[in-house]
This record gives sequence, structure tokens and C-alpha cells, in this order.
Amino acid sequence: MNTYLCIQDQTEMNKENNFGRLLILLFITLLGGISLYWLPETIWGHQLKKVDLLSDIRIKPEPLSLDSLIKQLEEQDTIPDSIENPDTLSLSLKIDSANLALRDSLYKTIYTADGADSLGTHIEDYSIGHLGLNRFFSALNKRKTLKRPVRIAVLGDSFIEGDILVADLRAALQKKFGGQGVGFVPVFTVTDQFRPTINQKAEGWKSYSLLKDTTHAFMLSGMLFNPGHNASLTIKKAEKYPDLSNVPLLKFYYSGMTPGSIKYVTDINPDTVIKTLPAKASPACIEIKKDFNQGTFVFSGGTDTQVFGTALEEDEGIVVDNYSLRGNSGLILDRLNIELCHDFSDIRPYDLIILQYGLNVVSEEVLNYGWYRSGMTEVVKHMQACFPDADILLMGVSDRAYQTEDSFETMPAVLALLHAQRQTAKRTGITFWNTFGAMGGVNSMTRYVENNWASKDYTHLSFRGGREIAKALFDALLLEKEFYDEAEESLH
Repeated sequence: MNTYLCIQDQTEMNKENNFGRLLILLFITLLGGISLYWLPETIWGHQLKKVDLLSDIRIKPEPLSLDSLIKQLEEQDTIPDSIENPDTLSLSLKIDSANLALRDSLYKTIYTADGADSLGTHIEDYSIGHLGLNRFFSALNKRKTLKRPVRIAVLGDSFIEGDILVADLRAALQKKFGGQGVGFVPVFTVTDQFRPTINQKAEGWKSYSLLKDTTHAFMLSGMLFNPGHNASLTIKKAEKYPDLSNVPLLKFYYSGMTPGSIKYVTDINPDTVIKTLPAKASPACIEIKKDFNQGTFVFSGGTDTQVFGTALEEDEGIVVDNYSLRGNSGLILDRLNIELCHDFSDIRPYDLIILQYGLNVVSEEVLNYGWYRSGMTEVVKHMQACFPDADILLMGVSDRAYQTEDSFETMPAVLALLHAQRQTAKRTGITFWNTFGAMGGVNSMTRYVENNWASKDYTHLSFRGGREIAKALFDALLLEKEFYDEAEESLH
């Protein structure tokens, strides 16, 4: 009898233990299922579908249609096409008000539309008289007597890193207007391993980035480098882009009050050559005019030497510099040092600065980007103070898709941010280009992914996709130059 009772008690205890384990297992499973809701949107470049265990009972807000959003944005747009005073502008550009009015009239006649370009086929110029690219086009027309290359600086985020888009824009412009070389290159970046326009390897350097560092003064690249003892930099010219390989001029940009030196060997000259780095308080440039395919440069001395980067280029034609900085929203550009930028412009002047930002700003949950418009308005004004002799072109955000229940569709926030960016251009009287429209507009990113022109995160371009947008931007610039040249001929 006692044995029977013991067995019965043991059975009951086992049932209780098993039931307890089952409850624990179910609880862990529930927690695991719920935690899947907070997984990131992408992992290793692949878009993930949202896991929501309560999706069947959750009350979802009625989605805002893109047509409805566009109508709302148009109703909010009360900013005039330009806020600059015509009389003030005519004095600064030495163009009388009548000529400014004629240019306005000619502009509207040519494009047969008063307002924004939804297709991205032309540049939207919100300056009075439509002189927003006057300096750039004037430099292009005078390039044979300019005694320096016409220079473009493209500032952006991961959308253009590795020279995506910029490489093909550079190639098209150099084929049309002359010039060779990849232009300015930082000592090293996170894209060195896959950038096809130059191969370089740096060792023994300490770097500072505008994204994290608030103690140093920065210029356009947002990067600064200090060489350690015998810090080295190996440069090999690109093979994928043949037009970049035959460049006879290498430039080093640096500053420092302590003299230093560079020792280098190349495949053309295997003997070690030593070149002095004179002490310079402001940015300086030294040139190596020996043609080479590969060279190694070792830095010595100069305890306070700061190196900005190198440049491979000719002193004629056109040069396009890529200043990409991953994770940059564009808003931190208001921390560029004005004095340093002026000093840098003295030795490396720019005629056009292109700003490409937005991917690090657009968010599925946000449809009001007034704060970004205000911030970028101040950024543009700051850039104008840093580079008063350069025109500024603001690129609108590209298409970005997110996953709905059945497919990938344009994120409505893209249109909202695009609207804020166009308002920034209007407020500051600069030029604007609709990247979103040039891609094809709504749901164009889906087509890009299907064609392998963009990655599976439905956000970033492949090199092939960059080529498509580069061609559209090149065509838009040429179309705008046609207007500029026709206006100059008509008014003189």
C-alpha cells in the first residue's frame, strides 16, 4: 500500500513538473515571438518582413495614399520661388534688373512650366534670373584659359561611397570637357576595398571624422589624418577606368608648423626619392609630377602634420571630387570651419558643390520634415559662406521602398523629405535636382532592384544603378548649360 502511494505521489509530481516545464517553454516561445517584432529592417543588406503576432487583431491606421500626400504637400508650399531681392542680386552680379527679368522669361519659355520638375529631366533653378549655375558654366566656357581645372565637389553619404554615381558622372564630364584623374581622395576610407577608381592602402595613421570629432577644424572631406612614425600610403591607379590611369600629377594636401618629408618609390622609378614638406600654418599642396602606375609614400617628421588627402588629376579640363561620409545627414556641415575652407579654396578652388543627402534622414514613421528643411537651410547658407565663389546644387533624396503586406512600395516619407529639400532650395535661392523623379518616380526603386541596379535593402545603388542616375544628372546639366549659353547670347 505504501509503495502504491509513493508511486502515485511520484506520478503526480512528474505531471506537475512537466506542466511547469511546458508553461516555461510556452512563455519563452511567446517572448521569442514578440521579440521578433523589434528586429531591424535589414540584416546584411537583406530586407526583412515585419513579424507581428498581433497583426490580425491590431487596429491599423488607414494608410496615407501617395496622391493624398502629394496634394497635402502642395497645399503647404507657400514659399516663393526665390526670396532674394532682385535689386541686390543685380548689383552683386553686375546685371541690370531688366536683363534678370528677361532671363526669367526665357527660362519659363524654354521649359514651358513654371514650377517643379517632377521627372528630374532638368535642373530647377530658384535663383532670380536663373543664374544659380552661372559660376560653373562660366568656368566651363573659359576652361581653356582658366589655367586650372574646373572643379566639382560632390558631398554625400553612403549613396555615393566607393565612387558610385560620381565615377560615371566624372567620366561623362571629362569625356565632354576634357581632363583626367580621380581628383581628391582621403588618406583612407571604409570604401577603400571596393572603390574601383583608385586602389590605396594606408598604414600607421590616426584619423578624425566630422561625424564624431568636435575638437578639430574640418574642410569638405570631413576627415583629417595624422601620420605616425613612418606612416605609409600605397597608391595604385585604377584599371577598371582606363581614363584614370594616365595621370601625370599627384598632389598632397597638408598643414603643420613642423617641417617633414615624404620618401617614395614608384614602379617607374625604383630609387627612393625624398621630398620636403615645408612648415605651413594653413593648407598647402606639394606636387609630384612623375607618371607612375603604383607608388608607396612614407611620411617622416612633422609631429604636428595634418594630412587632408591626395589628388590625382590634370591641371586642365574638369575634375570631380567625391566627398562621401557614411552616416552623414548633411546637417553637420554647418560645423565646417569657414577659415579653413577659405584657405583650402585658395589652393583648390571649386566652381560647383553638389549636396546629396537624405537616406540617413528619411524614416517610415515621419512625414513632417520641417526641422530638416530649417537645418539644411542654415547648412546651405554656411556652405555659401565657406565657398562664396562656388555654385551649389542640392540633389533631392532618391526613391526608397519598404515592404507592405504584398509588395515593396515607395515609402511616403520619401515624398515628404523631397518636398522639404525643394523648399530648402527655394529658401536659399540655389539649384535643385529631383533624383527621385529621374529614377522614374513612385516605385522606381523596385525596378532598380529587379534590374540589379540597387541592393536588396531597397535603398542603396549598385554601380550599375549609379551609372543610370549619373547619366540623367549629366544630361540635366547639359540641358541647363544650353539655357545658360542661349541666355548669354540673347542678352549680349
